[in-house]
Amino acid sequence: MVDFDLRSANARLRASNPLIQCITNTVVQQFSANVLLAIGASPAMLDHEADAAQFTRIAGGLSVNFGTATNQQFLAADAAIDAANADAKPWVLDPVSIGAVDYRTTRIRRAAASSPTAIRGNASEIAALAGVGLGGRGVESTDEVDAVIPAAAELARSTGAIVAVSGPRDAIVAHIDGADRVARIDGGHTFMPLVIGTGCSLGAVTAAYLVGASTASAKFEAVVAAHSHFKVAGEAAAASAKGPGSYSVSFLDELHALTDEQLATARVETGDVEGPIDGARS
Repeated sequence: MVDFDLRSANARLRASNPLIQCITNTVVQQFSANVLLAIGASPAMLDHEADAAQFTRIAGGLSVNFGTATNQQFLAADAAIDAANADAKPWVLDPVSIGAVDYRTTRIRRAAASSPTAIRGNASEIAALAGVGLGGRGVESTDEVDAVIPAAAELARSTGAIVAVSGPRDAIVAHIDGADRVARIDGGHTFMPLVIGTGCSLGAVTAAYLVGASTASAKFEAVVAAHSHFKVAGEAAAASAKGPGSYSVSFLDELHALTDEQLATARVETGDVEGPIDGARS
């Protein structure tokens, strides 16, 4: 069983106010920036190839999402990833829509081979990146989370990344000390997939939580904490929401208002990928 100190992870984030550089989907830039501000981080949507690398050396972490990528963003990501790796800064890859079209798929695979700290996507995207699926329909998933956990474990082994699979029940997979570990997280709400940017912004939040996490176990904990923050806030937001529009506003409010004590109520279960799951509320 893995013990997570989610409260400490959240307290570290809020105390450090990490600056997160986002090379991301143009459709979700504002929402992702608002989400980062709500959790206690600072956003920087800086994605020009001329100064991306220089800014990465200033930022605490990097989030890369090729949802609506331009040539400028591809070049900026190449430079920023190299800079993040050179300075040992955490960076997160969101393989959005991998498998949908060839060039995007090639560039995502290239990024995945460049030592991301974490990879976050839906089940179909993770399966496709692991080479066992064709990808989802656009940004939607056509696979179940549990079905792709073995593929996520293989992807974690081959890339060295913490692999997060988003869905009704998230699964976070890590290869640590020769073992494949998984944490499953319940929560959220059915309105979440109806709000553009919830998944994409989770990649940026994951990068924020990873700042300051130096060991493999600490990185695993950070990714679990990021997803737990989303799940707990997402569930709480539904109480005052009438539909996706009001839910979007309520979700930002709950992300901001979430306390360490609330985060500690996250429903997290841990175990081995091929073994039984242990009940382990953090």
